Amino acid sequence: MQAKVKAKGSAQPLVVSANRLRDGRVVWLAADGGWVEHLHGAVVYLGEEVDAGLAAGEADEQRQLVVGAYAVEVVETPGGMVPLRMRERVRVDGPSVLPVAAE
Repeated sequence: MQAKVKAKGSAQPLVVSANRLRDGRVVWLAADGGWVEHLHGAVVYLGEEVDAGLAAGEADEQRQLVVGAYAVEVVETPGGMVPLRMRERVRVDGPSVLPVAAE
């Protein structure tokens, strides 16, 4: 179970992530309310603003579009946003297990 991020009083930027139900891909909530496959397309929230993003994630869970929406702490770098936690960095880069090559 993913630990809840404490948004109250947090100055750390946050994004909302989930897994797309159709194919299991990691997705990020975009400003238009849709879900994108790349972190750079995610809308960034500050503090309690993330509640609106989490509500959108919950609504999309009810519509069976995504599963497990939650807030992720990020930091802005010259190369773009990077999650603070290692678990989220792995999710950004894709699966940590490479597919077996066909022989």
